[in-house]
Formats: sequence, C-alpha cells, structure tokens
Amino acid sequence: MHKLFLVLGACLALSAQAVELKGHLTQGGMVTGSIEGAKSVSFNGKPLQLTSNGKFVFGFGRDAKSEHTLSWVGPNGNKHSKQLLITSRDYDIDRITGVAKKYVSPPKEVLKRIRSDAAKVSAARAKASTLEYFDEPVYRPAKGRISGVYGSQRYFNGEPRRPHFGLDIANKTGTPIWAPLSGKVVLAEPDLYYSGGTLILDHGYGITSTYIHMSKLHVKVGDRVNTGELIGDIGATGRVTGPHLDWRFNWFGERLDPELLMIDKLANSKKQ
Repeated sequence: MHKLFLVLGACLALSAQAVELKGHLTQGGMVTGSIEGAKSVSFNGKPLQLTSNGKFVFGFGRDAKSEHTLSWVGPNGNKHSKQLLITSRDYDIDRITGVAKKYVSPPKEVLKRIRSDAAKVSAARAKASTLEYFDEPVYRPAKGRISGVYGSQRYFNGEPRRPHFGLDIANKTGTPIWAPLSGKVVLAEPDLYYSGGTLILDHGYGITSTYIHMSKLHVKVGDRVNTGELIGDIGATGRVTGPHLDWRFNWFGERLDPELLMIDKLANSKKQ
C-alpha cells in the first residue's frame, strides 16, 4: 500500500508556468511548492504564507474533495489559477455490534475536561509560525510494529466513531520516541483524557506533528528540537488497550497521513 501512495504522490511540475509542486496529490497528502515571482498565493481561496525564499505548503484532509484550486498573483499583477485533481482512497472500516454503551461514550462528568483538552490541542495547531522545518525529510520516530493506519474507522452498534487520523507504532512502554524532523514544542501535556501524554511540535506555516499516549515527555513547551532528538517514551496513557505511539500530522485543521511523509528510516539514525 505504501508503494501505491508513492505512485499517487509523484512530483507535479508545471515548468511552463514557473510553478513547481511536490508531494502527494491524494487524500491525507501534503504538498510544498513555489511559484517564481508570485506576489501572493492562495489555496481554495485561503491565502498561503510564503517563506523567505517563496515556498508554501498545504494539505488535504481524509475526506477531501477531488477538485481544488491554486491561485496566485504574478509579478506583473496578473491573476492566475490552476485546478488540482487529487485521488480518493479506500479506508479500513470495522463494524462491531454488541458493545456496551459505557465503552462507547465517555461519562458525563468528564465532558468538561474533554472540551478543555480539545481546546488546548486546537490552539496549538492553529498557530502559523515562520519556522521552515516543514520542508525537512520526515523520519520514523520510533521502533515497533505498525498497528494502526490513517483513515481507518469503527462503527459501534451501527454508529460511526471518529476516524483514526494517525499512524500507530506499537512497542513496550518506555521505548524511545525521537523527533522525526526539527520543530518547536507548542504543547506538552502529561495526562489528557483521551490521549494521555501528548506532545505537539510546530514545524512552521501550519504544519504540526502530534505524539499521543506517551508514558514520559522529555521536552517542554518552548523547546527547540532537532531531528533525532529524544522527545518522549511510548506508553499506554489515556484511553488505550496497550502501549503504542499514535503519531499524527496536521496542516492547521486538516489531518494528514504520516505514512505518506515518512522515510522508513529511524530518526535517531541521523545522529549516529
């Protein structure tokens, strides 16, 4: 399946229009690009920040539609646009019946805590810093078995639950987690209700990565980390059935697939 993603994510180069896009034109994909001389760039009407050398980044959510529009203003003030077509994906769906309600819905007394947790996470992902780490290679953050994939979803007693938006790496509690690319810590919480020990790294221009169910965090908010630096340990905190790392990527509110971005080489190997 990963090879299929690579085929779908072949680079798109529009050299005749001095536009270069690189990434995965599929649901869950991330795209970086540059347009020679562009004064401004927008994606589906949303203005994109440009880096110091004119690069930009955007992404597609799990259920993104197939047609999108990239627009820009050229050096002479003329407006241009390009239609982007992306591929749709099939996701793993499990239908489970006979599940007791207490295992499906959280008790009412924790709803306030859940809302507070969600607000913290949303605020961390909403920031658009000018860090330019998003363009670095993305390495595998931990050793272990892939036990869950992006986009999968369960139905309990016929009711759909939230899709899974991460890549799960299962291993014993205490297994080290290394930064898969450089970033700045914008959230470090040891005990959120659903996700337990939770860390969010900002990589710039709306791209963040999240690390969930950690048994220990080795960094704090405000820390800068480099690729391969120890950031935490795998655990079984929050609502889980066993120890694993749930690893996620976002472009603001859009959930991206870490497997599409990842080089299947351990992050700590870069330091060796």
